Amino acid sequence: MKNLHEQSVQGLKDKAVLFAWVAGLLLLISTIWILTQPIQSYYLMRSVNNIFLNNSDSRRLTESIRVKSEKANLLGYWYVMHNTTDKMFIFSVFQDGILVPLGAIVSDDGKVSEIIPISAHAAQVFEALPESILQMYTIRIESISIPAITEGNR
Repeated sequence: MKNLHEQSVQGLKDKAVLFAWVAGLLLLISTIWILTQPIQSYYLMRSVNNIFLNNSDSRRLTESIRVKSEKANLLGYWYVMHNTTDKMFIFSVFQDGILVPLGAIVSDDGKVSEIIPISAHAAQVFEALPESILQMYTIRIESISIPAITEGNR
């Protein structure tokens, strides 16, 4: 009887140690993700500008904007565009199990004027994306608080 009790206690200890390891790893990964957001944003901006340059597109991103909102946002990054009052929101959608990076150009009044592919693969599959999916993302992007962006939460 005592052996059975010791085995169950040992099993609980093993499960507690496993849970602590998993929770610790998740906490560590989350901390690293949060602390590296500015670096990720900077390198994404550089990559997008290089894509614009290689495609002979005159648009450029100049700086990242932090947007604080109470509601859940799309995962993505906001940027100020050079020589215009427009902003760009860089985000990803899934197409056939692969992330497809897209950029939405948003005017000062908060309306999405254009959604563009950001990579060579994205350009290939962009036409195959259903219009309903793009419309859904457009509505979600336009619903994000634009005054928070233009107030300079940088």
